[in-house]
Order: sequence, then C-alpha cells, then structure tokens
Amino acid sequence: MKYQSTRGGMAPVPFCDILLEGLAPDGGLALPVSLPQISKAQLESWRGLSYAELAAQVLGLFIDDIPTNDLLRLTQAAYAPEVFPRIAPLKPLRPGVSLLGLSEGPTLAFKDMAMQFLGQVFEYVLAQRGQTLNVLGATSGDTGSAAEYALRGKRGVAVFMLSPHGRMSAFQRAQMYSLQDANIHNIAVRGVFDECQDIVKALAGDLGFKNRHNLGAVNSINWARIAAQIVYYVWGWLRATTEPGQKVSFAVPSGNFGNILAGHLARQMGVPIHRLVLASNENNVLEEFFRTGVYRPRPASQTYATSSPSMDISRASNFERFVFDLVAQDPARVRSLMSDLKQDGQFDLSDLKPQLADRYGFVAGTSTHADRLSTIRAVYQESGLLIDPHTADGVHVALSHLDPGIPMLVLETALPAKFSETILEATGRQPEIPVALQDLQQQPQRFEIMDCDASLVADYLRRHAL
Repeated sequence: MKYQSTRGGMAPVPFCDILLEGLAPDGGLALPVSLPQISKAQLESWRGLSYAELAAQVLGLFIDDIPTNDLLRLTQAAYAPEVFPRIAPLKPLRPGVSLLGLSEGPTLAFKDMAMQFLGQVFEYVLAQRGQTLNVLGATSGDTGSAAEYALRGKRGVAVFMLSPHGRMSAFQRAQMYSLQDANIHNIAVRGVFDECQDIVKALAGDLGFKNRHNLGAVNSINWARIAAQIVYYVWGWLRATTEPGQKVSFAVPSGNFGNILAGHLARQMGVPIHRLVLASNENNVLEEFFRTGVYRPRPASQTYATSSPSMDISRASNFERFVFDLVAQDPARVRSLMSDLKQDGQFDLSDLKPQLADRYGFVAGTSTHADRLSTIRAVYQESGLLIDPHTADGVHVALSHLDPGIPMLVLETALPAKFSETILEATGRQPEIPVALQDLQQQPQRFEIMDCDASLVADYLRRHAL
C-alpha cells in the first residue's frame, strides 16, 4: 500500500513514512493511491471479532510495512480493557436512533479511539528506525488531551500542543495543562483555533525547519488518525445490523472534517452506509458548503465562541481529502482550488453539488445553543442519558434525516462531564465525573501563554525539542 499527496507533488511512499511526516512536502495531505475494498463476505466474517482484532484487520488493509503479528499487538495494547473499560457500545435513544459510544477512553472523548493507536504505532516505528519525533499540533479542546494522554511518557516523542487561550472548557484545559510529563508541552495562544492551526501549518510547511526538528503531526492531517477512525464505522455497522448489505446512516458532529471523512472513506470501501449526516454548530462553514457547493472559510473575527467549543472551527484541515475525491482525484484541480482559497478566501464547486448527496451520501444541518439545550434536555427526559453539547448537535441534525427502516447512529464525541456548565443549564443537574478525574481541576497546571506569532512558537520549539 502506497500513499500519494492530494496535490500530486509527492512520490508514492509506504505507511510508516507518512506516519512520521504529517503534511506532505507539497503542502497536501496523504491518501492511499487506491482505496482498499471490503466485500459483504469479508464484513460478515468480522462479526465475532473483538475491537482490537477488527482494528488489526481494517488497519491491515492500509498498512503492509508492519508485520501482521506486530500490528495486532499494537491494536491490542491500544484497545486494552484497562484503556477502554467499555469500547464503542450502542446506546439506544429512541426507536431507530442510537449513540455509538466513542467516549469511554482515558480523556472521555472520541479522539481517544484513534489516538491510543497512534501512540502505540509512533513508539513502535520510532524504535524500529532509531529516530525521535517532535509532534506539533493544534487543538480546539479534545485532540490535545487525547494526544497527550496517548503519548505521555512514550520513548522518542515530545508533544507541543497549541490551544486557543480561554476558549476551551475548564475541564478540557485541566485535562491538558495538569499533565506534568517532561515530554508534554502546552502552549496557550492568544487567538482562535484556526490561528493555532495556521501556526502549525506554517512551521510544518517550512521544510528546512521541519527536517531540522523532526516535526510530526497528530492532528487529523495525519493519515493514521483517519485510518483508525474508519474502524469504528465498521464496528458500528456490525452492531447495528443483522443482515448482509443492510444500510445504516451515521450522524457526525463535525468541525475539522476528520471524523466524518473516515465515514466517507468507509462508505467508499464498501461499508453499506446510506447517509452521512454532517452536524455543524453556529460556525457552519461545512454545512454551507454542502448546502451551496461554495466553501467559504471565515476569519478569526467571525468565528464564534459557542457551547460546543471543539467545533468552533472555520477552516477544516481535512476537507482537502474529500475535495480530492469530489474533483475525480485531480491534483491539478486541487492545487487550483487551494490557490483560489488563498487568493479569494473561497472556492466554488457548486457545479458538483448534486454529487454530494446522490453519489457520496452527504447531507448537513446546523444546531444552535438553544437547540443544544433542548436536545440535551429531551434526550435526558426520554432515555435517562446525558449527552454532551457536540453530541447534542449531532442528535438535533440527525432527527431531520431519518429514513424508515434504516438505523441512525449518532457518533458520541465526548462525555458530558467535560461540559458541565452547559449540562447544568440544560437539565439543572451536574453530570457525573469519573472518580479518577474528580480532582482534576484542583491539580497544578503547567502551560505557556504566547501571542499569536509563529516565530514565538518556533523559538520555543527550538529550545525544547528532542
């Protein structure tokens, strides 16, 4: 299995090379040269597998430069019972609608599902090659803590995580900033998430700086993250169906497009997915694209701080991978669109809009703060389950796209304990906090506050990189 760049400027390389690269040298994103296919018979043969075994099977379709036995050992370590006491259970909400519980890991967010594998495979490949890696990333809330918990104490890896100062929940901040491991570095940037992400892309795009400091990525620009997320779409389909070929729809709260991109790829590989329902919050750039065919990211001044803060994103770093498919995998067209985006602040693919739903199964909708509150309240009253604000966005939009006889799985993005203020406002009660995390916000916090300036981050990295 070899990987290419969405912009066409990279010779095909194997998985372990792109694992350590992050962005491709031409600024594009890595994708398989050809997408592996899953037959109905193969899907059926996987019904009795554990999550770790299924992950080894699915990831093995993308990874042929790690021995099969080693890959299984890595997935068994990533998805061990002590890491995930429960793993991706279905949680019924009402007839035909269930949550896929992706938030049972160490940081209570769906990012753990891929990041725990990434931590294992990073350490394995670096040890095999005798290399070190400095991971540079940006987070709007959940990626940072999931990456840091997966990589804390790992040999040969240091993490430098940028987050928007004052724009995460208190619990999210505490999860990240309370870590005292020597290989973890938290940088709170005076700006919004998109500006943090711009700094990461600027430093990763400076090939001299990137090579001198062995920069890598754990954001969803890293293909391994996307590949690992495909696994839970297969797992969810297997648990929601009893018959070969039965259709399932998935609703996905989405800001950076990585989570739902994995669903798109699973569908392209042959998993019988009917609809991919994209749920946006008030920062509805992606919803606008699927409604109009025009992609129009917004500046920091027009990016709202909302009660589903992990989706307060106006430039989706994974969207380019879907655009690559939409324009028939034409790298020249992708380069032209990215040039239009840089020059004009937008690009127009409205001529291809009919394909979004008809060919690729995408529909989209928007949820507001009032929608979140009413959805959290209604779900609690109907099912006794508390859901977090992002999952509430997914449920709200999903209910407008139900089809008779087709199960709807809403991807749970976090446990409500991470967003207690909104849960209290919606229901009048505080969500339960796991015993191991109850004193988290009282623990000392270690982080650096910086102005929104790539040169300041670069200087910090020079002084602290492995």
